[in-house]
Amino acid sequence: MPTIARSCDITRRQFMQHLAGAAAWTLPAASLAHSLQVHAKELRRQRKGAILVWLGGGASTLDMWDLKPGAATGGPFRPMASSGPAPICEHLPLIAQRMHQLSLVRSMSTREADHGRGRYYLHTGYPPDRTVQHPSYGSLVAHELALQQTDVDLKLPPFISIGGVSEGPGFLGMSYAPFVVSPTGQVSDLDLEVDVQRFRQRVEALQAVEEGFIGQQRGPAAEDHAKILARALDLITTSQREAFQIEREPAAALQRYGDNNLGRSCLMARRLIEAGVPFVEVDYGGWDHHANIFASLQNDKLPALDRALSGLVEDLVQRGMWEHTAVICLGEFGRTPRINANGGRDHWARCWSVVVGGAGFTGGRVIGQTNADGTQIEGDSYSAEDLMASVCHALGIPLEKTFKTPSGRPMKIANGGQAIAGLFG
Repeated sequence: MPTIARSCDITRRQFMQHLAGAAAWTLPAASLAHSLQVHAKELRRQRKGAILVWLGGGASTLDMWDLKPGAATGGPFRPMASSGPAPICEHLPLIAQRMHQLSLVRSMSTREADHGRGRYYLHTGYPPDRTVQHPSYGSLVAHELALQQTDVDLKLPPFISIGGVSEGPGFLGMSYAPFVVSPTGQVSDLDLEVDVQRFRQRVEALQAVEEGFIGQQRGPAAEDHAKILARALDLITTSQREAFQIEREPAAALQRYGDNNLGRSCLMARRLIEAGVPFVEVDYGGWDHHANIFASLQNDKLPALDRALSGLVEDLVQRGMWEHTAVICLGEFGRTPRINANGGRDHWARCWSVVVGGAGFTGGRVIGQTNADGTQIEGDSYSAEDLMASVCHALGIPLEKTFKTPSGRPMKIANGGQAIAGLFG
C-alpha cells in the first residue's frame, strides 16, 4: 500500500509546476535592524522543536545500545563505558561522551516486522488501516507546536524531511505534509525564469482559479491546495531559505558533524530548528543488514552516526537549544539476536532499543532491559504508541487531545499511548 507521504510529495511538485518554474515575485523583505535580528534569533532558540533521525531498514540496536558480550548472539563488538549509566558500542565513542544527555529505552516491543508496516506504525503510533491515514510525528508535532507558537512568522514549511520522504499528514491536511529536500539543501523549481511582472500575473490568475474552486465547496482538497500554494510563495520569497544553506557554516561545523550526507543533514536540521521549523526528520537508511552486518556497521554506518548524532547534541547544547529541542533516533524495528548463515541479522520487532534526549526528557537514563542473550524483555515493555506519547509529552503537547477524521471518527494522539515515566523527572 503506498504511503500518504508519497502522494503528498507529488502534490507539492504539481503545484510548483503551476508556477511555471518561476521564483521570487518580490524582492526579499528588507533585513530587520541588527538588534531585532538578535532578539528574534533568541526567541527562535527558545521555541520547541524536534529532530527525528530515522534509521531506515531497522538498525541492529543489539550491536549499538544493548550489547551482549559473551553470549552466542552477541556478535564481535565490545561495550564501551559511557558518560551515562550504561555502556554502549565501542564504535560509538563520541556518542558515549554524550550519554549523560541522552536516554535509552531498551525494552521496545512492537508487532510490525515488515518494513512498510513498521515504518508507518513507528511514525504514527497506529498500525496501517485502509480506511484512514494517520498523521505522522512530523505532521502532528508541526500542527500542535504551530498552534502554540502564535508569535512565529515562519515562512518555511513546518515539517521538513531531509534526504528522503517521510510519512504524511493524514487527516491533518496537506499544509502539514513533509517538505522534502536533499542533504545539500537543494529545493527544485525555485529559480527565476520569467520576469517579476509576468510571475505576478500568473500568481494572480492561479489564485483566482483557487478561489473559484473553494467557492464551489468541492471539499477540503481545494482549500489544502490553496494553503500549499501560499506556503510555496512564502518559501520562494523569504530570506529564511538561508537555513538550507549549510555552506554558510564554518568548516569546523561540518567537520564536527561529518562531511557526508548524514552529517550535512543533521547540520541542516539544526539550522532549520533554529530558524523556527517545528519538526525536522533526517532520513538515514541502509540498515537492513541481512548479510555482512558487522563490517558494514563498523566501517560505515556507526562512524557516520557517531559523528553526526554527537555533533548535533553538542551543537544544540552549546547554542542553548537543547532544553527546547527533542531528539529521537530510531528505525522501524531491531534485528534478530541470532546471526544468520550470511553473517547478518534479520527483522526483529520483539525487543529492541531507541535513543531520546533534549526538550523535556531527562538525560542519562536507561529504561527497561532484555535478558542475557537479547531474545526477550525482562520487566516492562514499551510500544510505538508509548514512545510517541513520550515525545509529545516532552514537547508539552497534551496527550488527552482528540482529533476527528473527515468522517467524524475520533482519533487520540499516539493512539492513546502512555508517556514512559522513567524518561521524565
